[in-house]
Amino acid sequence: MQNNFQKTIAKPVNFEGIGLHTGQQSKICIYPGKVNEGIIFKRTDLKENNLIKANFQNVSSAKLCTTLENKNGVKVSTVEHLLAAFYICGIDNVLVEINSEEVPIMDGSAKEFLKILRNTEITTLSEKRKYLKISKKFELVDGRRKISIEPNNNSLEVDFQLDYENKLIGKQKNVVDFQKDDLKDVSVSRTFCLFEDIERIKKAGLAKGGSLDNAIVVKENKILNDGGLRNQKEFVNHKILDLAGDFLLSGYRVIGRIKCVQGGHELTNMFLRELFKDNSILSSIENSSHIISKKNAIKPSVKIAVNA
Repeated sequence: MQNNFQKTIAKPVNFEGIGLHTGQQSKICIYPGKVNEGIIFKRTDLKENNLIKANFQNVSSAKLCTTLENKNGVKVSTVEHLLAAFYICGIDNVLVEINSEEVPIMDGSAKEFLKILRNTEITTLSEKRKYLKISKKFELVDGRRKISIEPNNNSLEVDFQLDYENKLIGKQKNVVDFQKDDLKDVSVSRTFCLFEDIERIKKAGLAKGGSLDNAIVVKENKILNDGGLRNQKEFVNHKILDLAGDFLLSGYRVIGRIKCVQGGHELTNMFLRELFKDNSILSSIENSSHIISKKNAIKPSVKIAVNA
């Protein structure tokens, strides 16, 4: 298996930008992390109880973004694109200092995060990376939404399908192997919304920092952004980017084939919570010879509208 050892950055890097939902300016400094610490956020605008572990169990909201919250009620939101950048770069352990509640949206993708991270020296640590390998299919269905994972040899493969009434988006599908494929189109794909949804989203107190500089806006059969789309499947590719970031919250590099229909942050978090319920069959693994399985598919009765 490639890249068996945990990695971190060799020196601090900085980002600055506006929060998509809060509309507030945010500064981030990412510091090298220690072995087995994972991704930790630190709210520097708060003096105490300001550490938040990047873990699926700490997700307090998945409405239009992923929000993490510690036991003291301290939050950090819109973490998914930065986490996806860590996933793509192979970074396992870092301390992310942030002076506000929301990670800056940058251009709406992972492009700007990756631009800096890829020009930063990466340090290999002394401990093996944690992998999660799936031996039997596990599925979660919620109305029209569904997500499953099944065995794959040595990589994470994501098969994602969108099904929008909007004809421009329509039924868009893509399959991406995170170990074998060129991830450029995924990494530069931006968050998106329908023009008719903007007023509703803003009435909910969200997207205060949203603009054509950091999101694709679709009005009927037209892209309102100058230059149009960055790639033919930018809509579904952004969903795949989100999924990669949200899956890093598992604490593992997942080895398996994921199929997702009409998914988003909420469905992914529901899925991880169900997958990890039975701790007796989950263990830290360091190479492909160990296998973890979940035997029975489940179908939760809770119905949640697709809005993430």
